[in-house]
Parts: sequence; structure tokens; C-alpha cells
Amino acid sequence: MGYVKYELAFACFVSLAVYLLHGNGASVPSIPFSVAAILGSALAIFIAFRNNSAYSRWWEARTQWGGIVNSSRVLARLIITFTDSHAHQANFSQERSEKFKREMIYLQLAWVNALRIQLRGQQSWEEIKAFLSDEAYQCVLNSPHKVNQIQLLQGRMIYEAMANGTLAGFDSFQLEGQLLSLANSQGACERIKNTPLLRQYDYFTRLFLYSFLLLLPFSLLPDFVRLEQVHLVAPVSILISFVFSIIAKVGEVNEDPFENRITDVPLTAICIGIERDLRALLDEASLPTKPEPKQGYLY
Repeated sequence: MGYVKYELAFACFVSLAVYLLHGNGASVPSIPFSVAAILGSALAIFIAFRNNSAYSRWWEARTQWGGIVNSSRVLARLIITFTDSHAHQANFSQERSEKFKREMIYLQLAWVNALRIQLRGQQSWEEIKAFLSDEAYQCVLNSPHKVNQIQLLQGRMIYEAMANGTLAGFDSFQLEGQLLSLANSQGACERIKNTPLLRQYDYFTRLFLYSFLLLLPFSLLPDFVRLEQVHLVAPVSILISFVFSIIAKVGEVNEDPFENRITDVPLTAICIGIERDLRALLDEASLPTKPEPKQGYLY
């Protein structure tokens, strides 16, 4: 009801006004139902196009975050296996190796959470502090583009590890490939976030919807007068208006899948799932609780 409160308020006002005017003997213009039917058909075409486009955007957003989940797992696996594979080398340091694995994987956890915060337009950057050293956190906090800054830190760590013997050979090529995949997913999510659906469809859908809500009770009145059921004009008009308003609102809401609403892609749950997977690869025992739906929704 909260999503369509303005449309319902308008429909209630018009429907009740028509009913009360007719009940008080006022001359209420009667409109053939075919007029509302034609307008409703045009409205349905616009709503169908917008809903299809909005769902495509929502599904692409979910697909990109599915790719982020997979690339994060692969990146963590490569970090661990590549580092462990050089244990036989003379300059290998177990302490340095473990530190590199933990810092790189925690940087990835900071990256996915920073991307979530950025896409939702939030400012809760303290959420990523637990994954970063104090120096890295301040570096990220002072950056105008915090998500990119975290990937820069990851890139620097990879080549520092190449220089000190923690990594060797062509390890950096495969790690950079996963960072590239993550950057591509980030760019796709930012494109969805920053590029709204064509405003013409939003404007004309609203225009047609309110025109339909206005004409509907005038079109229903003659039929209900003939049936001697005039008292049904208002409730039937409101019911039909509610259906059309909800269908239109579905597309409007799904058009923006990163607004932290119950209908959006559940970024928080996805980030917690990534954290559980990556920290488990580090053999950590204390993992965050698996996200469960609250009131039927994941957030």
C-alpha cells in the first residue's frame, strides 16, 4: 500500500466524488467504457515494456553479483594455492606468506562491501574497517573512489609479493585476470546504477495511469446505473486502479536494484556469503552467521 499511496488516494478521491455527485442528483458526464478500455490497453503496453526492461536490469544486476561471488572465490583460491606452492624456495617465509594471504583476502572482503556501500549511496564506510589495517583504512577513506582504491592496494600487494618471493613466475597474470573480472562487474553495476531507464517511459506511464484513474469511474458509472448497483462504482474503480497502479509500480521499483529496498538485489546477504566462503578458505573458525530471511526477505 505504501508504494501506491498517491495513486490510490487519487483514485479514491475521483471515485468517491463521482459516486457522491451522482447520489446528490448532480449531472455526471458518462463516458463509454470503450474509452477507458482503449486507454487501459495503451497503458498496459507501456507498463509491459517498462516491467520487462526493469526486470532485465534487475536480473543483470543479480548476474553481475553472481560473477563477483565466483571471481572472489577464485581469487582467494589462487592467492592461497600460489603462495603455498612456493614453500620450497630458499627465500620463502611462512610468516610473510600467511600475512600476504590474509591481507589480500581481507582486501577482497573490503572491496565487495565497499562496492555494496557505494551502490546503495550510503556513507557507512566504518563497515570495512574490520578488513583493513589502520593505514589502509585511512588511505581508502581519503580516496574519492574508495572501491578503486582498494583494488589499487591489491595490485600493489601482488607486485610486492612478486618482488619478495611470496609469488613467482606467472602468478600475477592469473591474479590480475580475476581483478579484471571483478572490475568489469563493478563497471556493469555502476552502469545500471547511473543510467536510468528512458524518462519518456516513466513520464508517459504516469500520464496514462493518472488519465486512466481519472476516466475509469466515469466509464463504469453508466453500467452500474443500469444494474442499479451504483454503490459499487467506488470500490470497483479503486480495485481496478489498485491493480494497474501495483503493476506499474513493480517496474518502477525494479528499475533501480541497488536502493536497499526489500525488492532489490540482496547485497548484504551476498557480501556475508562471500565473507563466509573466503574466511573459511583461510581456515578461520569464527565465521559470520549465515544470513536468514527477515519477514521473508534477504537484505
